[in-house]
Amino acid sequence: MKALVLEQYHQLTYKDVPEPQIQPDEVLVQVKACGICGSDVHGIDGSTGRRVPPIIMGHEASGVIVDVGREVRSWQNGDRVTFDCVVHCGQCYFCQRGLINLCDQRRWIGVSLPASRTNGAFAEYVAVPQQVLHRLPDGMPYPRAALMETLSIAFHGVKRVPLALHDSAVVVGAGMIGLLTIQLLKLAGCSQIIAVESQSARLDLARRFGATLGLRSDIDDVSTIVAQCTNGRGADVGFEVVGLTPTIGMAIASVRKGGALSLIGNFAPTVDFPLQDVVLRQLSLFGSANAVDEQDACLELLASGAVNVDDMISAVAPLSEGAAWFDRLYQREPGLMKVILEPG
Repeated sequence: MKALVLEQYHQLTYKDVPEPQIQPDEVLVQVKACGICGSDVHGIDGSTGRRVPPIIMGHEASGVIVDVGREVRSWQNGDRVTFDCVVHCGQCYFCQRGLINLCDQRRWIGVSLPASRTNGAFAEYVAVPQQVLHRLPDGMPYPRAALMETLSIAFHGVKRVPLALHDSAVVVGAGMIGLLTIQLLKLAGCSQIIAVESQSARLDLARRFGATLGLRSDIDDVSTIVAQCTNGRGADVGFEVVGLTPTIGMAIASVRKGGALSLIGNFAPTVDFPLQDVVLRQLSLFGSANAVDEQDACLELLASGAVNVDDMISAVAPLSEGAAWFDRLYQREPGLMKVILEPG
């Protein structure tokens, strides 16, 4: 089969590779669409440590089952599916308590770490364990379905914080997950949704998707303006969707005393942290890792149109052109948001 392989850092090659051999509890999915995630783009230079070559990346995918392992009972050839990228064991302390995203044995499809390597979906076929599969609603296009996993990250991050009707919210970072977070907050009934981003085009999208105010992180005095818009208090809840020292500090400073902040972004492994600000203002911080059983709800939101991902898709291109699209995303080409690659 053909696949896009990260052979060395900064070297993606479209080439022939062996077709995956499925395990008894796995299915073979013919990939119809696979999105380029920001973590894939960051991974090609080695800075994250989560894409050790050689590896076939790709975890935002959808397709059709073409083969099933002998222990698979609930799936059959021809089923249209997407999947959760985090594979859990189902047996450990955390899995037994429903915290499958924190599984002791978890591994990620399309991710290679020193201790584990699982090839992903930038390929014609990918092997997927049956426990992470999700059935597509009738008629859902494959490119839209491929973004279920991305939406589930935002969904989990929103669900982590105590949120009430008419709360005010600040979202720092208006990339893909930030824009999805904004849409979910609008559906949840937030009265004010303040988007913070350095790119004006993304702020335009944020306002289109429900933000009541857009602030430039590189120009505006963000925390002061947020306070002015919230009777001098700051936002009730905040969402940091970048993962860098400046943006985390900005999010913390923009939340009111006693407020809550969901930390979704994880670009940098460590950051400088304003400890006294958090302690003295009694903020509640919630780390958010992947998703837990939110996937089917996300598929319903996508199928109904309640959440719009179609307008975030900048291009749908052949997998054979993947290396060029990775380079354009890595160079931060203006206007590019989500690129979907199609094998075959």
